[in-house]
Amino acid sequence: MDKLDEYLEYLEYQRHYSDKTVDSYQKDVEEYLSYLERENLSYKKIEYSDLRLYLMYLKDEKKKKASSIDRNLSSLRSFYRYLYSKNVVAENPFALLQGLKKEKNLPRYFEYNELEEMFSIPNKKTPLGQRDLLILELLYSTGIRVSELVSIKVDDIDQKNLSIRILGKGKKERIVSYGEYAEDILTLYLKDGYLKLNKTNSKYLILNNQGKNISTRGVSYLLDKIIKQTSIQKNISPHMLRHTFATHLLNEGCDILSVKELLGHESLSSTQVYTHVTTEHLKEVYRNSFPRAKK
Repeated sequence: MDKLDEYLEYLEYQRHYSDKTVDSYQKDVEEYLSYLERENLSYKKIEYSDLRLYLMYLKDEKKKKASSIDRNLSSLRSFYRYLYSKNVVAENPFALLQGLKKEKNLPRYFEYNELEEMFSIPNKKTPLGQRDLLILELLYSTGIRVSELVSIKVDDIDQKNLSIRILGKGKKERIVSYGEYAEDILTLYLKDGYLKLNKTNSKYLILNNQGKNISTRGVSYLLDKIIKQTSIQKNISPHMLRHTFATHLLNEGCDILSVKELLGHESLSSTQVYTHVTTEHLKEVYRNSFPRAKK
């Protein structure tokens, strides 16, 4: 289908979506087009009732979870928005279609004492220990994504102003700041561990033991390794440090718009999920602190 090819090119070259995201959109739209062909329907003449049936098809026949259906509808909503902008269709039928209600999973985060325990594990006397501690400090003190962390080059760092230039989603640049704890380990790493690890004259900051820039999978592996040496009993992921960064900022009184900018979110709705976490924190403080909160 020519219009689908044009749409995918639009996502890649004008919206600057990643290959993975474009592939995901392509699969969702192709699945939808296959369904229309099976039902003898035209994508240009779709009615709301047809879409309700498609929703039931995804849920009952394809056995998809609510989150997958929501993503599927989002892809199709975007596809029809593109078709409407090109005057291929008279309206976007997906604009009024609501996804399935799904349970909200609040972001999981580390408590302060858990962070301290994690930070005490890497051995700062070794190159890999310095690197591991730097990874922890940067993920927590900046809130950057793991994919952004592994893409940092030494030239992206402004040590004088304690800031780093980050290339985020959609190839958008932003500047993030880091604190004195991260500064200490960064200085040590660049003067010692980095020079010993950098066997290939790499421009990247975070290197593996072969001197190449580390992968996101490599970061996950070393975090698992660190957690196993602590008393922390949680299913963890590197992204939890980003969640922790946002949650701790809000708990300490930072306004949500500032947190949005620091995280590099395009929409405030992406940041608002953290307010639910901090609300639960406030409820817990109230229950434990107010004399007449409980008998």
